[in-house]
Amino acid sequence: MPLPLSVIDFATVRKGASVGESFADSVRLAQHAERLGYLRVWYSEHHNMPTIASSAPAVLIAHVAAHTSTIRLGAGGVMLPNHSPLVIAEQFGTLAELHPGRIDLGLGRAPGTDLRTVRAMRRDPSAAEQFPQDVRELQGYLSGRSIVPGVSAVPGAGTDVPLTVLGSSLFGAQLAAAYGLPYAFASHFAPDALVDAVAAYRAGFRPSEQLAEPYVIAAVNVIAADSAEDAAEQLGTARRERVRAMVGRGRELSEAELDMVMDSPAGQQILHMLHWSTAGTGPQVRSYLEDFAATADADELMIAPASPTQDQVLRSLDLLAGAWGAGAAPDLPSRASRL
Repeated sequence: MPLPLSVIDFATVRKGASVGESFADSVRLAQHAERLGYLRVWYSEHHNMPTIASSAPAVLIAHVAAHTSTIRLGAGGVMLPNHSPLVIAEQFGTLAELHPGRIDLGLGRAPGTDLRTVRAMRRDPSAAEQFPQDVRELQGYLSGRSIVPGVSAVPGAGTDVPLTVLGSSLFGAQLAAAYGLPYAFASHFAPDALVDAVAAYRAGFRPSEQLAEPYVIAAVNVIAADSAEDAAEQLGTARRERVRAMVGRGRELSEAELDMVMDSPAGQQILHMLHWSTAGTGPQVRSYLEDFAATADADELMIAPASPTQDQVLRSLDLLAGAWGAGAAPDLPSRASRL
């Protein structure tokens, strides 16, 4: 039986489009994924990035949840050191009360931005060191067993919003294992430690109230198209746009400048981040994902749609769901739906 498929949505602001249009695209994507049987859509927290509008995942989740019915929605993730655990518990507790059984909360410890923006957010540079304690505090608020005397999350207490630790290194893997939480590896942009991190997570896993067995979600960049040639063309465009966005940081690069950057060490480093990527027809993508899932020892795949346009993204999800067979999230309800 194929593994469940989910989608990560960056609320991409495409060239010539507005932020409002990117949010409308996010609604369309979630509705489309829901019809096709994908398990969940997650939104990532990034700041001061001109092409990514998902800086406030809880707000975006509320909007999309109001326009969908069954698909799970979550943060993939909230960068917890940027926030008070109590405030996050209240935000996601509110979402869980409004949309019971549909809300996930993935947690990361990176800032999701650059140092200048970190200072603008008034984040303590040492906040990441408190990440394990912050996760415990958040668990207490959501379970209704607060570890902070006299403080409870209202809403939040007793909602038991399922938590997942996000990571791209052994630190997140070891923390998720020690706390008995699912582990999501950001292999769509940090490929190098995937195998070692997942192995460490599975080896060190301790069962918890939330999870009896280890559960791994691995992310991968995907373009499915009606022909291999179309997929290859989309991939070439996507690679150039990724380099343009990360190097330009809001400054428009000319095509000549971009050509030079693509071959530079900086450009090659960015392209290496896309190591776990596939582009092809539906059957070709399925074959790649089966191999990737085996390499990652994954229980679920998080699809990062990489097609350049929204229509191409929706078509890619169509083709992948059709090739995957029996809906994108088969054999549900399962423990995957309860994470």
